[in-house]
Amino acid sequence: MSVAPQARGDSAVREIAFVAVFAALIVALTLFPAIDVGPVPITLQTFAVALAAMVLGARRGALTVLTYLALVAIGLPVAAGYVGGLGVFAGPTGGFLVGFLPTALVVGALATWAVRREVSVLRLTLAGIAGMPVLYVIGTGWLMVVTGMGLGAALGAAVLPFLVGDVVKNVLAAVVTAGALRALPDLRRR
Repeated sequence: MSVAPQARGDSAVREIAFVAVFAALIVALTLFPAIDVGPVPITLQTFAVALAAMVLGARRGALTVLTYLALVAIGLPVAAGYVGGLGVFAGPTGGFLVGFLPTALVVGALATWAVRREVSVLRLTLAGIAGMPVLYVIGTGWLMVVTGMGLGAALGAAVLPFLVGDVVKNVLAAVVTAGALRALPDLRRR
């Protein structure tokens, strides 16, 4: 039995709407004032990326991040510090921006797998935490290349100050996701 063209069109519109809403969420939470702790500020971007990936899954989560990155690339001031443009990607935090994409893929895939049987805050949290090393490796490596920092200094600037906060953000994203998936079962990824 084939799907009617109208149903496919409705589904495509729904997909685009989900991506747009979550890209807007990343923008909104990025514009929340950052806390400067060195070359990498503390922002709510990681929470928004984790939430998008947990709720939407790997494919739609990655499309959400790509949409956000495109907004940054075209010059909209939606990156941390109210900046935009291609130069942001060449700066010390560019690796974290780029790293959001594989992080969303990992978190989204693991979150989809984690909720197959039941929606579990613990499983979703673990999916989010599993994405942290992906982001840290790409972001820290980029920081080292751009600034010339050694590994120890880069880890001290780009990882250690963020560990506890990123775990908390992933727990919060898991709680919100679990609530959303329970309240709106249609969000559950297939």
